[in-house]
Amino acid sequence: MSKKRVLSGIQPTHDSFHLGNYLGALKQWVALQKDNDAFYCVVDLHALTVETDPKLLERRTLLSAAQLIAIGVDPKQCTLFIQSHVPAHNQLAWVLECLTGFGEAGRMTQFKDKSQKGGNDRTNVGLFTYPILQAADILLYQADFVPVGEDQRQHIELTRDLGQRFNSKYKEVFNIPQAQIIKSLAKINDLQDPTAKMSKSANSMSGVIELLDLPEVTIKKFKSSVTDTGKEVKYDEKEKAGISNLLTIHSAFSGKSIKDIESEFAGKGYGDFKTQVGEIVVAALDPIRKRTEELMGDQSELLRILKSGADKANEVASKTLADAYAALGLIKNG
Repeated sequence: MSKKRVLSGIQPTHDSFHLGNYLGALKQWVALQKDNDAFYCVVDLHALTVETDPKLLERRTLLSAAQLIAIGVDPKQCTLFIQSHVPAHNQLAWVLECLTGFGEAGRMTQFKDKSQKGGNDRTNVGLFTYPILQAADILLYQADFVPVGEDQRQHIELTRDLGQRFNSKYKEVFNIPQAQIIKSLAKINDLQDPTAKMSKSANSMSGVIELLDLPEVTIKKFKSSVTDTGKEVKYDEKEKAGISNLLTIHSAFSGKSIKDIESEFAGKGYGDFKTQVGEIVVAALDPIRKRTEELMGDQSELLRILKSGADKANEVASKTLADAYAALGLIKNG
């Protein structure tokens, strides 16, 4: 039986991924590549919807790819590439834009939220058409399923609608993908505001654990994490949000049940507990940081890996695009 094809991408909008990214999606990318024909890309074109310094975007794109490899995304087991290295993404996006209603695009929740925050005059057209480029990303590779968070469900529905619309109007070209809503391996909250999800948009980075933080920085963030005035290490999201968050993180990395961790720290103080959580996380993340540094130290090899991935991606994408162009009546060159 042939493997199912999976497609997923991540934006290079920060220097480092954080704990929420890692446990929420990226660790599952590693698992999915083993039994599926996985295509993973750093979606640098999507990052252009936010104004970014060119040198910073270049560095962050390479850092994102290096971190993916460092956490276990294996270019020998999957196809890893940079989105802009495959021109068909933009070419198919235009075709799909011409099949998308203006109102349909305007109803996308993420666009509405972001445009309301920034105001119409400061919202670029790229943000409006972002879900259509995302649909092109997916349909190009004839993906069977797309692992995404709940916040992306609407975008996958649009992708399915556009694929079906094209197929019924012109010719059966696209495989219609399913959304695979991935449940985070753990719900990770901010260490300084344990009632809020860990996010790079936080007011302060002191509560965000980054994969590339130095060990001493990680330990310091855990030691200064917000807890409560009590002394008992016990899971209670409502009354002990900070301790509950730390128990969740400990369990996710140590593999121990929360009950066992509670028993281990019965009668002990918060200080010992915070230190141990920090040490467990450092033990898991420090090899990732070191491997990322190695890869960034040999960028020619990193670029070679990404070129090999782009060559494989282009082979698949160019065939899909050619089929779509032929169905539309666009004349083949040569």
